[in-house]
Amino acid sequence: MKRMAILGPLGAGLLWLGGCNFAPHYEPPKTAPAAKYKEAAPDGDAAARGWKLAEPKDAALRTPWWEMYEDPELNELEARVAISNQSIIAAEANYRAAHALVLEAQAQLFPTFSLAPSATREKSSAALAGIGGVGTTTGTGTTTTGTTGTTGTTGSTTTAVPTSVYTAPHNIFTLPLEASYQVDLWGSVRNQVAENRFSAEASAATLANTLLSTQSTLAQDYFQLRVADEQRRILEATAADDRESLKLVRALVASGVDSEADVASAESTLESAEAAATDAGVARAQYEHAIAVLIGVAPEEFSIAYRHLNPRLPVIPVGVPSDLLERRPDIAAAERQVAQYNAQIGVARAAFFPSLTLSASGGYESTKTSTLIKAPNTFWSVGPSVSQILFDAGQRRAAVLQAHAQTESQVATYRQTVLSAFQSVEDNLAALRIYGVEIDQAHRATLAAKRAVELTVVLFKQGIDSYVQLITVQNAFLTARETELQVRLKQLVASVTLINDLGGGWSTAERAQDERTAMHPPPSSEPAPVPSADQGSLPNPPDIPPREVEPDQILKQNEDAVGSAPQSPPGAAPQ
Repeated sequence: MKRMAILGPLGAGLLWLGGCNFAPHYEPPKTAPAAKYKEAAPDGDAAARGWKLAEPKDAALRTPWWEMYEDPELNELEARVAISNQSIIAAEANYRAAHALVLEAQAQLFPTFSLAPSATREKSSAALAGIGGVGTTTGTGTTTTGTTGTTGTTGSTTTAVPTSVYTAPHNIFTLPLEASYQVDLWGSVRNQVAENRFSAEASAATLANTLLSTQSTLAQDYFQLRVADEQRRILEATAADDRESLKLVRALVASGVDSEADVASAESTLESAEAAATDAGVARAQYEHAIAVLIGVAPEEFSIAYRHLNPRLPVIPVGVPSDLLERRPDIAAAERQVAQYNAQIGVARAAFFPSLTLSASGGYESTKTSTLIKAPNTFWSVGPSVSQILFDAGQRRAAVLQAHAQTESQVATYRQTVLSAFQSVEDNLAALRIYGVEIDQAHRATLAAKRAVELTVVLFKQGIDSYVQLITVQNAFLTARETELQVRLKQLVASVTLINDLGGGWSTAERAQDERTAMHPPPSSEPAPVPSADQGSLPNPPDIPPREVEPDQILKQNEDAVGSAPQSPPGAAPQ
């Protein structure tokens, strides 16, 4: 009972000490998001600017977000990113490594057991055998002499033992079982577990961010490729127009209305248009190669056929700025890293206090295997040990200061990540709003340039305007068409970037799902390349169907008009 009375308070004290934790109480760093975005003005047409203020029923994006563009080929490419992209596979492996560190740290909360049987044959030297009286035995005894009552005295006797008994070779067999347990009095192990758990959660968010970023890059490259195709189509159509113009100039020269200088100018214009169309294939090829790498396919095994650009600008629901704290995986990763460094402070502080280790060992030892497992050959030991560093020249204090500094640095990094997120959303909200106005202006400029070409062609055919004027208005029309195309591309890229900035439909509630997915990634076998429209290997850049590059109707010359041009008699001077 007395022993129980002693163990009761001792056990209660150990339990109390086991609850100590020197890590500061953690709360996510405070940020001050505005109530709304500055650039999210409610006026204007939502479809034109590419976004709208979210209503409660559609406050978040829905994945897969790329389906909003209604492009089946883009959908097929995006579906392959999570399976074959090597950056995603690496991020999944990084998460599994972080999760393994959590399991490794949790193992320290339990005792360790080890079994280390051994068999040793040894021989001691004769010089050491006699140290400390080795080689003799001492005992006591009683001596009695005679039978007449003479009684001897009792005393000590020393018996010599041959040294060879101790120096002879002999075997030692041991079968020990050892147990050790470090009591987590100050929360050091628990904080290490928490630190690694927060790191794993940050790794899961990083995986989600890597996936979102890769998907966004793929969508942007895909639209860049389609615009490069459209630009090449416009240039080839312009070259077709120039061929028709060259026919007209030659006809006018043959009739004496124009000069050979105009023929040279028309040929130069045609060659320049063809060269520009050829040059557009360089960027197109690079985007196709980039897409191949993003879906984990070698560029030589992948082709995308030409298709006329017909993009749909989606209307993106935009919520309040505070939503980003939950829906941006990079922000979630930065916040988890703050928690990770906060737990490191607890680990560093615990080093100031003594560590308590409980250990026990027991087993059998003998000089013969036949008598090894017998009660007389057992041995055991049990007991606690306490260790305390008395002087380390400020090493532990420096470790605490380092942990505090790293935490403060990560807090600043987190807040900067939040500010950068707000900035990027504002940038792309403004971009989409402004591009919505600019695309209308660019389209009106294209229509005006088109009308100028129509009128100038008529005047040129009548001999009123020179060919130089026709070239000028044709170049202006080409420039206007290219400008309108580039504004359309900027709209598409800004919309993809805005979706990325809003988190792409991800939220911190999906972190557990990300972790489960990372622990069970899809097979890494290479899927078959995405089939192209024409099936099989395609030239790069692919051919554009002839119907796509016919001369624009407004520029196509009237063959009857060309044929009815005034004819000058042979040898007559040009009129």
